[in-house]
Amino acid sequence: MIIPVILSGGTGSRLWPLSRELYPKQFLPLVNSQTMLQNTVLRTVGIPDMTDPILVCNADHRFMVAEQMRQLNIKPLSIILEPIGRNTAPAIAVAALHALTYAENPVLLILPADHVIDDIGSFHQAIETVTHAAVSGKLVTFGVCPTGPETGYGYIKASSPPKHSGNENAVLNVDCFVEKPDGITAQGYVASGDYFWNSGMFMFTARHYLAELERCSPEMAGSCRKVYAQAIMDPDFIRLEKDIFSACPSDSIDYAVMEKTADAVVCPMNAGWCDVGSWSALYEIGKPDDNGNVLKGDVYLHDTKNCYIFADERLVAAVGLEDHIIVETADAILVARRDRVQDVKSIVKQLNARNRPETLVHRKVYRPWGAYQSVDKAERFQVKRITVNPGASLSLQMHHHRAEHWIVVKGTARVTKDQEVFLLTENQSTYIPLGVTHRLENPGVIPLELIEVQSGSYLGEDDIVRFEDVYGRSA
Repeated sequence: MIIPVILSGGTGSRLWPLSRELYPKQFLPLVNSQTMLQNTVLRTVGIPDMTDPILVCNADHRFMVAEQMRQLNIKPLSIILEPIGRNTAPAIAVAALHALTYAENPVLLILPADHVIDDIGSFHQAIETVTHAAVSGKLVTFGVCPTGPETGYGYIKASSPPKHSGNENAVLNVDCFVEKPDGITAQGYVASGDYFWNSGMFMFTARHYLAELERCSPEMAGSCRKVYAQAIMDPDFIRLEKDIFSACPSDSIDYAVMEKTADAVVCPMNAGWCDVGSWSALYEIGKPDDNGNVLKGDVYLHDTKNCYIFADERLVAAVGLEDHIIVETADAILVARRDRVQDVKSIVKQLNARNRPETLVHRKVYRPWGAYQSVDKAERFQVKRITVNPGASLSLQMHHHRAEHWIVVKGTARVTKDQEVFLLTENQSTYIPLGVTHRLENPGVIPLELIEVQSGSYLGEDDIVRFEDVYGRSA
């Protein structure tokens, strides 16, 4: 049995403003019609002995993960919720402990949720090649044959490298792991033929990983066993207790285990891999026009070359630019040189220091029942466009500081207002006074769309008192 473990806990700050803390890059369709997470899960389909996945994600993202799996008609073995990020080593450890409930000692295939792999056949072949090594007690990492001196990746040096002469999928002993290099050092690595990009993908048995974690990082191993033993397991999610998990040391699998173990091996892989960690990476995997521009959305250009331009909401026009990135969303626009996109995280850091909401959410905010988008806002009113999925229901709730007006523009709404329950159809409306218990439901088979006008002294999303909620959310 091989269990894929999909790590989906990152925030993707270098892909701001498209990637936000509550809707990060792994949930976005950046390269095709599927999201990064969906592509990751789909590429495991068809591998012999492969099960449905275990997913590890931030607790705030749980409903997006569940919904994206439902769209694929895939039921995960489990979805493990991290109340706080502690890096990859603890996440994998908790997943390994849970995997042991499905088999005596399953093989785990560890995959980050934000990678691109073009050659699925070569990816499958690499996995089939190294399965025996994993079963026999090796901790396998996949090393990508480098196509250039990339400074954004860590590197792996093999003790007996194949000089990238076509001997991919061999299993080689690891000489060392090295940090992200500067440009000159990276050129030397690539020229030597001794180094591979560190992909962050791994394969090993659950018990051997846990044993090596116990030997190399005993405090972390003990914390993970404790948090898993006290996890709350319901039919949909495995919820880790925040205080216990917060006490766990935070470290990557590379630092905690792979750099310390004697059992590390590397499998060279040439499968069109890319870690979509920056806008320049999306440019590199895009399809350029005759002037080298990669364009998404409504874009017009004049005398512009080698740019990546993403228009999400509005027309974007550019004149006389070269080697630039332009990303337009409803509430933020990024303009950067292609060789400076790694510094986008500096902008995110500044915005966070000022508590700006643009790093946290988009103007369109996704909820387990659908989504809402802010249309207009002032001191004492706010207008939203709300979409409720077929069969979905908001919580039974009340507000202390605001009243609401609902106007249905598409579909049918079932409205609860105190003891009264009634239907609204297109062009009908209702008023929810301050302090009245209410619920909105979509009993139909098409999305319900309505305009909500809020008015009151305080319009924050935390002014919600929930009495009933099918999604298990508290007030």
